[in-house]
Amino acid sequence: MAAWQSGPVDPDDDLGLFGPGSVTWKLHEEPILMLAGLRSLYLQALHPRTVAGVVQNSSYRDDPYGRLARTSMFVGVTVYGTTAQAEAAARRIRRVHARLSGTDPATGERFRLDEPDLLRWVHVAEVESFLSTARRAGLALTGDEVDRYYAEQRRSAALVGLDPATVPGSAAEVAAYYEAVRPRLRMTREAAQTALFLSAPPLPYKLGLTPVRLLYAGVAATAFGLLPAWARRLYGLPGLPTTDVSAVLSARTLRAALGLLPRRVYDGPLRRSALARAARLAPA
Repeated sequence: MAAWQSGPVDPDDDLGLFGPGSVTWKLHEEPILMLAGLRSLYLQALHPRTVAGVVQNSSYRDDPYGRLARTSMFVGVTVYGTTAQAEAAARRIRRVHARLSGTDPATGERFRLDEPDLLRWVHVAEVESFLSTARRAGLALTGDEVDRYYAEQRRSAALVGLDPATVPGSAAEVAAYYEAVRPRLRMTREAAQTALFLSAPPLPYKLGLTPVRLLYAGVAATAFGLLPAWARRLYGLPGLPTTDVSAVLSARTLRAALGLLPRRVYDGPLRRSALARAARLAPA
């Protein structure tokens, strides 16, 4: 039994996959992760089959905010939901992926969206984006905490159908994974179209002709600037060190601004419920 639990735990009232004391909870309480999510989408689009599978099977252009909400909800449930909630959400995702396929635009070959190579790329790009963005925005994490986060996130990888042993579980393993996968990455037509859409999506509530458009453009530019230099070069832009410096300064400014807001503005019900369960299950 985990140190923060006391007595028998109802399977519908446990602390989920992580819980207090985990690096995952420490990291995911950061509202700056909204920036990380956008960075991960730019990065994921550089994998030709991944972006082809999304374009061929997704309505993201017609319903970008619905897709974003569903993705955010899944991440939130895996981080803060009970074990039963996380497993139920994962079963739904696996069922959807199992019936979807795509066509490789370069070879014409059919492929399944639940191929381990594709699931692994999406997972690593996402969790590395979360971690990298938060750290560069100013969240202090030790090297040990970084490795613990990657190791913890193997539990999330298992939920979507990956063998945890095949998923990078430390900073060194993530770096090695990127080095191995980079020869397969490139900017395809679908990647370019996706990146353009992410940079200037239609805004809801007729906000497109307001200062919100400029604000979003700045956020998107920061997310893109936080990409690894090699990823920016694949998009045809220079991987200059000055871009890294500018993006880091912007990310830190945004994190500081978000920190001025009351937590209730961005603290979702999943996290509040998880904190309430943790309080109930804590030792006296």
